Amino acid sequence: MREVDLNVFAAKLANGAFVIDVREPDEYRAGHVPGAHLAPLSTLDAAVSALPGDRTVYVICASGNRSGRATEHLQARGVDAVSVAGGTAAWARAGRPIDRGAAAETA
Repeated sequence: MREVDLNVFAAKLANGAFVIDVREPDEYRAGHVPGAHLAPLSTLDAAVSALPGDRTVYVICASGNRSGRATEHLQARGVDAVSVAGGTAAWARAGRPIDRGAAAETA
């Protein structure tokens, strides 16, 4: 599985990276990386066709466990996917911006 650290991810995000959050909707609403598309691990197969095929998909969860599994799953389906180390929790601990609310975007 490919994994990227938070600093590299932050730079990629600033340049328009495509991000999916594989947590459940209530977790997403409680706080997510700005611009992240909701694609719960439990419904990931349904989202694969909506993912961009021409660029890297960054995958994030709470801590890196689910995103690691999702990344492997997506890579097996031909998606250029990378897991974000430490997940949303590490992102928030680093003082990076978090969006909250019910306006969940789905991939």
